[in-house]
Amino acid sequence: MTATHLDPPGGHGRPAVPSSAADALARCVAVEPAKFAADHWGRSPLLSRAAELPNPAGFIDLLSPADADELLSRRGLRTPFLRVAKEGELVPAARWTGGGGAGAEIGDQVLDEKILAQYADGATLVLQGLHRIWPALVDFARDLGTALAQPLQVNAYLTPAGNQGFATHYDTHDVFVLQVDGRKHWRIHPPVLPDPLERQPWGGRADEVSAVAEGRPALDVVLEPGDALYLPRGWLHSAQAQECSSLHLTVGIRALTRYALVEELLALAAEDARLRAGLPFGVDVADPDAIEPEVTETVEALRDWLLRADPAAVAARLRARAWPAARPAPIKPLAQAAALAALDADSRVAPRAGLRWQLTPAADGKVALRLFDRTITLPGTCEPALRALLAGEVTRVGDLPGLDDDADRLVLTRRLLKEAVLTPA
Repeated sequence: MTATHLDPPGGHGRPAVPSSAADALARCVAVEPAKFAADHWGRSPLLSRAAELPNPAGFIDLLSPADADELLSRRGLRTPFLRVAKEGELVPAARWTGGGGAGAEIGDQVLDEKILAQYADGATLVLQGLHRIWPALVDFARDLGTALAQPLQVNAYLTPAGNQGFATHYDTHDVFVLQVDGRKHWRIHPPVLPDPLERQPWGGRADEVSAVAEGRPALDVVLEPGDALYLPRGWLHSAQAQECSSLHLTVGIRALTRYALVEELLALAAEDARLRAGLPFGVDVADPDAIEPEVTETVEALRDWLLRADPAAVAARLRARAWPAARPAPIKPLAQAAALAALDADSRVAPRAGLRWQLTPAADGKVALRLFDRTITLPGTCEPALRALLAGEVTRVGDLPGLDDDADRLVLTRRLLKEAVLTPA
């Protein structure tokens, strides 16, 4: 075993890319992935018409209007899984939430009769976090996130006929807009701030946004059911439902940026004694001339430190940020517990879909299995079996390599099932 991690399929802790991941991306873009990456990713919008995409039914299988009604009426939704917007402003949650009756007195539950009143009066309903609560979108977001190697979020926007939920604005993350039902008129304008960070929302540039929105749009289009639109972060947009109500999904791509590298490099720079040094006694920090020598010396020290920065240390910090942002596939606790109780050498198991992992050497000849939320330490003799299991090369417990007998294989497999690393095949 080397001194660095042992790559799973997909490399460097990335899950293997199943065919379902490629299919998920193909549903969103009508060009080859390489062309999308080269010409559009982070650069320019891409409109993909339904006739150019592979699914003739569009996106109705992911969330239909009837599904939205189910969520709003029978699933006991609470904030923040719903927002309500009207005329560019959010409607306070107190106007459409309350207690759910006997045994469900929590006061922030979505009340269907109040939602009806809001929607009938022209408000847009925004179902949020659907990648966590609606099964079809849980799976779709995981597959698309695997294809893009980025964490995703999925919201749904339900807008009454002729209405517009939000004024022209930009998002601080890339999005795919997937039109499910109805028609919506989109006006797209170039950025006032290219590649904005999350700390640079559009509200701080509202006057610039309004001024640009008055000009000729770069893209003026009505999305029909089954159409998809990709927008890089920063591109201005507004959307208005047409002659009937509209339902579309917005997939937000929470990609890390180079500024994230800067943040982690600066955090690690605290290790440098020169950069931890205090400013001179009595220095007037408001006087540019007084601090100029300190700025110069600090810049020199920082430059010297950056030239020695360890990419492995930066990667470890980025891993701690990125991995928890994209959960692996859900597990079924009851079925998982039953599989634990019934496990034998003929049982078959599989790695949890979408799980990111790294194997690294640990002290005393052990091996560390790093996951998105914890690290599991196991005997070094388990490494061949671990790698075979997590790579999906072996599914039958009795076939695990590197262990002396089935008793050891069962102990390892039980541990991995209990830790939700594996699932019953």
